Amino acid sequence: MDIQFVAAGAAVSGRSAVARIVFEGDTQAGAVGQAVAASRFTGAKGQTLDILAPQGEGAARLVLVGAGRKDAFDAAAAENAAAAGYNAVKASGLEVLRVEGAAAFAANAAFGVRLAAYRFDKYRTREPAEKKPSIARTEVVADDPDATLGRFADFAALADAISFTRDLVSEPPNVLYPAEFATRAKSLESLGLEVEVLGEAEMMKLGMGSLLAVGQGSVRESQLVVMKWMGAADRSAQPIAFVGKGVCFDTGGISIKPAENMEDMKWDMGGAGTVTGVMHALAGRKAKVNAIGILGLVENMPDGNSYRPGDVLTSMSGQTIEVVNTDAEGRLVLADALWYCQDRFKPKFMVDLATLTGAIIIALGNDYAGCYANNEELAANLLDAGKAEDEGLWRMPLPAAYEKQIDSMIADMKNTGGRPGGSITAALFLQRYVNGVPWAHLDIASTAWKKPSSAPTVPDGAVGFGVRLLNRMVRDKYEG
Repeated sequence: MDIQFVAAGAAVSGRSAVARIVFEGDTQAGAVGQAVAASRFTGAKGQTLDILAPQGEGAARLVLVGAGRKDAFDAAAAENAAAAGYNAVKASGLEVLRVEGAAAFAANAAFGVRLAAYRFDKYRTREPAEKKPSIARTEVVADDPDATLGRFADFAALADAISFTRDLVSEPPNVLYPAEFATRAKSLESLGLEVEVLGEAEMMKLGMGSLLAVGQGSVRESQLVVMKWMGAADRSAQPIAFVGKGVCFDTGGISIKPAENMEDMKWDMGGAGTVTGVMHALAGRKAKVNAIGILGLVENMPDGNSYRPGDVLTSMSGQTIEVVNTDAEGRLVLADALWYCQDRFKPKFMVDLATLTGAIIIALGNDYAGCYANNEELAANLLDAGKAEDEGLWRMPLPAAYEKQIDSMIADMKNTGGRPGGSITAALFLQRYVNGVPWAHLDIASTAWKKPSSAPTVPDGAVGFGVRLLNRMVRDKYEG
């Protein structure tokens, strides 16, 4: 999507659609007013009214986009309104969209269009032309177009990063397996990231028996990717760290999943996708921070060499794990990735992200991710950033009394505590691999993928959840 900023009154092409943001109580004159009077459009947030543009508008179509109360209009409202305007005309056959009415938040409006215009269509070969988006350029009216273009640079970097994450999560598993994921992460060296890839031999030397067990039933080799962005003035300053679960496909292993909806398990690498996107965003906007991203990349497949229920694994930390369900695999990957991260990099904090449990969907539905933390400041920073970016987090408990659910008769712990409090006991399991470092776990199984999506900036499918949130938290709290 080509984004341009123009001054008010700039000529409008006849092959254009105009999306005009209006508020509750606004009155419209002439033919536009007549169209409003003949509709149920009131200017309420989320409403749109698409009409043929009256004579004198210069454009072919006019879309009125409701933004609610004028005194409540802010950056987020501008983003969503512009996205709604784009969605209303994206397949109209017109080529240019002009967004009016958000001049004070023009960069945010352009960001909203960038996010809404995302589409994963690389494998479509026979889609009818009338279903394909036709809008190729968006012009946003701004008070100072040149200055707004400068402000938009960081938004553009963030939009690129979110799109990169959405691409990763959308790819089919025969295309995006651990080595291919690592290759795509490696491609981000062009942004200035430093990227290392550890194979199974290196991980075996490090004692990562927990992570390696998950992937041993697959013909695809497991990988551990280390991404570094050293953007602080002092490159030796203590970094912050993000750790992602990257199960590129999850059959459940020997504890195999039901066939229904198993195709969705291609997005069980959503946590690693988000971490990759966050590192992309930090490098793309040259963030003044030292940051580490760790990706644990595996496939969980049934095979004669698969790990089994009843196996006892030895993790990098030295702690032993009795496997009672091979479909509780993500925590086994994260156990070694978290330990490796803190052991090597001594970070200020670690945040891990994982599509970890179905239990979090039962607990919170599809609009909130579960947030577990051992540190109040880190939890508050995450919750504040989530609220600011409309990526909902809900603080969940870590009750010591539930620890007994993962106690094992023959090892240090079991890899699952059963159905009661399943997301909580998974977080408690991970906490055993956090050795005094401030840490938070985001269970994003509820938010990584939407079918259907209700947000105008999020097309159906991969969301890229967490990239905005973590980028915002770093920008507001940890750069300097």
